[in-house]
Amino acid sequence: QLWLVESGGGLVQPGGSLRLSCAASGSSLDYYSINWFRQAPGKEREGVACIISSGGSTKYADSVKGRFTISRDNAKNMVYLQMNSLKPEDTAVYYCAARNIRNVCVINSYFVMDYWGKGTLVTVSP
Repeated sequence: QLWLVESGGGLVQPGGSLRLSCAASGSSLDYYSINWFRQAPGKEREGVACIISSGGSTKYADSVKGRFTISRDNAKNMVYLQMNSLKPEDTAVYYCAARNIRNVCVINSYFVMDYWGKGTLVTVSP
């Protein structure tokens, strides 16, 4: 069993930055690839970024490429999403999710994720 708790969301102005954190407990993150998803009001959940268990490979949605960076610290059982140059269209609830597979991550694989956090709200507004 793995529990995930997101934090770091909030209100930020366009062009600003936030760093989201995903804290895991119950098991070591060594066994899991991790995804960040987001869901804006009235829209479907979309994949934002993913990272394999070693951290050696990452993938990003085109909409965030060059602005967001996913990283992880397995020793601390933590995963991060650094978000820069934020835009109003980045407003959403952000979720981290874990899949019990080490060396594969797929951006929009929400239907195969094994564990989910409850999300943290990011609002980008003047």
